[in-house]
Amino acid sequence: MMDRREFLGGLSVAGMAMSLPVEIVAQDIPADLTAMSASQLSAAIRQRHVTCVEVMQAYLARIHKYNPIYNAIVSMVDDDKLIKQAELADRALDNDEYWGWMHGMPQAIKDDANVEGFPTSHGSPIFAGTVAQEDDLLVSRIRRQGPIFIGKTNLPEFGMGSQSYNPVHGVTGSAYDPDLTAGGSSGGAACGLGTHMLTVANGGDLMGSLRNPGAFNNVVGFRPTQGRVPDSRGSDLFYQQMGTGGPMGRNAEDTARLLVTIAGQTSIQPLSLRDRLPAVSEISPADLQGLKIGWLGDFDGYLPTEPGVLELCEASLETLSQHGTVVEPCLPQYDLERLWQTWLTLRHWTRHGMRSLYDDPDTRKLLKPEAAWEIEGAFDVSARTVYEAGIARADWFDELHRLFIEYDFLLLPTAQVFPFDKKIHWPEEINGVPMDTYHRWMEVVIGGTLGGLPVCNVAAGFDGQGRPMGMQVMGPFGEDARVLEFAMAYESVTDHLDRRPELREASQSS
Repeated sequence: MMDRREFLGGLSVAGMAMSLPVEIVAQDIPADLTAMSASQLSAAIRQRHVTCVEVMQAYLARIHKYNPIYNAIVSMVDDDKLIKQAELADRALDNDEYWGWMHGMPQAIKDDANVEGFPTSHGSPIFAGTVAQEDDLLVSRIRRQGPIFIGKTNLPEFGMGSQSYNPVHGVTGSAYDPDLTAGGSSGGAACGLGTHMLTVANGGDLMGSLRNPGAFNNVVGFRPTQGRVPDSRGSDLFYQQMGTGGPMGRNAEDTARLLVTIAGQTSIQPLSLRDRLPAVSEISPADLQGLKIGWLGDFDGYLPTEPGVLELCEASLETLSQHGTVVEPCLPQYDLERLWQTWLTLRHWTRHGMRSLYDDPDTRKLLKPEAAWEIEGAFDVSARTVYEAGIARADWFDELHRLFIEYDFLLLPTAQVFPFDKKIHWPEEINGVPMDTYHRWMEVVIGGTLGGLPVCNVAAGFDGQGRPMGMQVMGPFGEDARVLEFAMAYESVTDHLDRRPELREASQSS
């Protein structure tokens, strides 16, 4: 079969239908349709090289083969109903009705987002079986591009923590070893991509929930600039600007395509960004020659980091240097413990909205301990501490802005540890350093969140045990397209995404 980069190199793009590739040679269609990227598959469907029924059959066969082991997709629709929807999609094409770049492609939505007619459990027994009456805004934008919704993707309870386990649907394993965690909170989405059970996927990112599972499954996870992807959920439209929806893909091109789909200003979100992203056809690999990268690493030893993480990242940085990119170590002029305390204050503050679940004894007993701790942390958050955290966050943004005057991008590892045993809820220590909260081991991701910046996880390679790792690429506020262009260029000079997992079938498990 043709190499992924070789196949991509033979495709050109046009400015219609979300900039679909113009031409695919039928002889180059692989026997396994799930091996095609989302962009390739989209073009193959549009050009009638494959039918939507064939695509659905291929994905359902793969899901039934591997999902019992990896547990990425939950709340699946019955096969016969999905095949009938695929038949409708084919008939639409027969009648010259084209629904969009995702026409007839299987799609699953993270289980904290509402899809009309599907359950939204949030991974909690409190909401298990609750059926959504309408689409969330992000979902409606995806639906307008014509996919077939096949189910939901798994996540931690209420999306809390970077380990996708919950009492409703169980635990999700990494695509590269189902005995290890897929990360989270978009763990099911990332595993679905890494195992090729999904083409693209959506997720949300408050504390690395797109980036960390991207690293743990060797796929791309992109946290957009705050306000780039508006959300129709929640009642606070002004203050709690921490989390954001975003895209994931098997490569940067697919990720960009989904970002353009879900991004854009809306009148129901006053702080949604009003500028427009370029068309996908205008997002192309950056010229690496002369770019200047600031390598933050572990902040000069501040972050405990598992051995091997920094070395993998630095090997990829050396590859960039060989292609003309200037890479320099740099360190923010900022008290990083102050940044952590800022994070804790604002994170706890956002949990006031869950107070009713805590106050009701019947629902409190159904909360995992970490969720109860999060809510309890909100009790003593005063107006003064929130105000001071806001000032500290502004100071952090100012410091990042200063660094971006000197550097095009800032890079650092996506995680402080490699994927760990999925039976462990969270690492309690790193290199002998105790983690004083259930999410302290994820501290490496809070800088991008508190800066509100576009951050992309790119693959950094594998350790000796075959465990994947990634790097965060942070760009200036609003420069989402530039970050993706760098990610595309990075992919062109590295081969980490070409390494596929040896998947385990149910019959192979003990």
